[in-house]
Amino acid sequence: MSCVFCRIAARELPADFVLEGEHTIAFLDARPVFKGHVLVVPKVHVETLADLPVPLLAPYFADVQRIVRAVEGGLPSDGTFVAINNRVSQSVPHLHAHVVPRRFKDGLRGFFWPRMRYLSDEERANCATCIRSAIEG
Repeated sequence: MSCVFCRIAARELPADFVLEGEHTIAFLDARPVFKGHVLVVPKVHVETLADLPVPLLAPYFADVQRIVRAVEGGLPSDGTFVAINNRVSQSVPHLHAHVVPRRFKDGLRGFFWPRMRYLSDEERANCATCIRSAIEG
């Protein structure tokens, strides 16, 4: 299995998980646009949104919506940016939705996504905990 996201789903590679559903996993992006940036990934290997089987569309987007609510409710944010790349700019060829926390005047313009790093493993884990706590209510 060479797909990074399939290996993360199989727990062969580490990740800071915030949600695991029947068909979906969600974890912090290792190179976030802003801290708390989450990737929502179907467990089944598909490259693009067009490849996702129709019966999985509703559960997948329900989990994307859950993550949007959790990021907005669990982190200091004014909203979120949600995006899916299909092939172009898709760094891992496995469908994934980006849920990026946003703040008014955060400097993000258009589709230029500068990346940042967490200051420590503890800071990254704390972000994941805040999002998980918001999902659990």
